[in-house]
Amino acid sequence: MAYTDIDDPSAFFQTKIYTGTDASPQAFTLDGNSDLQPDWVWIKNRGYANKHVLFDSVRGVEKSLTTNSTAVEVNQNADGGYLSAFNSDGFTLTEGSGSDNDTNDNRYTYVAWNWKAGSSTSTNTSGNGPDTTINVNQTAGFSIVTWTGNGDAHTFGHGLGANADFVIVKNREDGSVNAWYVNHISVANTKALYLNTNAQETSDGIWGNSAPDSTTFKFDTDNTDDFVAYCFSAKQGYSKFGSYIGNNNNDGTFVHLGFKPAFVMVKIIDTQTDGWIIQDNKRNTTNLATSQRLRANTDGAEFSSSNEIDLLSNGFKCHGADGEHNGNGAAYIYMAWAEQPFVTSTGVPATAR
Repeated sequence: MAYTDIDDPSAFFQTKIYTGTDASPQAFTLDGNSDLQPDWVWIKNRGYANKHVLFDSVRGVEKSLTTNSTAVEVNQNADGGYLSAFNSDGFTLTEGSGSDNDTNDNRYTYVAWNWKAGSSTSTNTSGNGPDTTINVNQTAGFSIVTWTGNGDAHTFGHGLGANADFVIVKNREDGSVNAWYVNHISVANTKALYLNTNAQETSDGIWGNSAPDSTTFKFDTDNTDDFVAYCFSAKQGYSKFGSYIGNNNNDGTFVHLGFKPAFVMVKIIDTQTDGWIIQDNKRNTTNLATSQRLRANTDGAEFSSSNEIDLLSNGFKCHGADGEHNGNGAAYIYMAWAEQPFVTSTGVPATAR
């Protein structure tokens, strides 16, 4: 049996820590084992209350969205700098017409999470809705999907060739009522979560009470605006999407992933309203230490917590009585991507931190 589908996860996901320079344009190079030309770049100012900014290669350079609000897509990111190029191993940032606190202010450090999709876009005709434009990497289980609604509820093609375990959808044009809708394999399809809020799972028919399958996902809206979806399927040794129950104890829940995680996002889904907390292996370099966290649903700066999530060689372990990740009997979902498989396809094991 193969231990992993992917021996070098840095070919498909990398975290980049950088210090702003105020230079414009400014290229930043990734530092993983493999070169990675990203297709989805998610940037957050670590030291200041600035919004999350997200760019992808299907919507095109200079167009940003933010996870901590329902705001519409911004062209050329006049609020504070924008991504102007996806490079062969990184990205280039250019100053906007306003402040550049969002991406490249020399007073701050930043984190950029980078995912690789495919080499080009294509038209996908699966489903009974409008055709979608996709950039898909079936090896990594990731696709970026865009479409324009036609006023009816439909199923839309994602191109993954495997069941979509985690789907995020955002209306790019109308921010007044449309959240960042989240479909997760561990949440009933009669319910939804919203990446821009700390709300627990909520009854919502947006998914048409249907689970995504190997070709499509359903999105039940009569809107005629432009949409984007980020779709993922789990890949052994590289990514996993699941759930666990907290125990409110310093000897907390261990979650087996089958890989050493580079990025973990956790959300409580039932009894309590806490945020989407993000930890990664670049901002948190040691275990059994104060953890550095960001929340996807707020513009808040990075903050420290003594109740940490340890990133281990084969999963992650919760500690302490923190309701955001380890409340007693509380249910959580997680999304995780690898730094290294627990064992490579040639039998090389991951080492502990």
